[in-house]
Amino acid sequence: MKDAQLAIGPAAERFGLATHVLRHWEDEGLLSPPRDGGGRRRYGNEDLFRIAAILRAKEAGFDLVSIRAMLADTDVRRRRHALEAQRTALRRRIAEAQAALDLVDCALGCDHDDMATCPHFRRFLAERVGGDALANKSQSQSQGESKSESASDDNAARRVTG
Repeated sequence: MKDAQLAIGPAAERFGLATHVLRHWEDEGLLSPPRDGGGRRRYGNEDLFRIAAILRAKEAGFDLVSIRAMLADTDVRRRRHALEAQRTALRRRIAEAQAALDLVDCALGCDHDDMATCPHFRRFLAERVGGDALANKSQSQSQGESKSESASDDNAARRVTG
């Protein structure tokens, strides 16, 4: 089967891109489509697969410099090292996104008038606050502070700062 040759407009449209993006990628050394007799870019199947690879790499968080290096690098170990580093970064971003989603789910499940006073929500945030806040809270509760006294203090503090 003959290799399809697309002009820049249809090639960009196929991926939902503006034509200036493909031109920029060419300026950055990511693409090098052949030219026809009139000097117009002609994108073949290999170019289309390269565009798809660039888009997937961008979705994975790679910048254009890293994508160019990865696509041009013939050293498998160097490429593998770059991919492993990116995988680690992606896992961290996924964990952060999951934590954000968990926070939203926790807040959605809260029936308290003031979500900031919800014990479940506060436990959820405790890691972010740090261990000292938990230790102080535990000490004051172990010294016999009742929940009503704590709520009373919280209300007084709100009136003072409010």
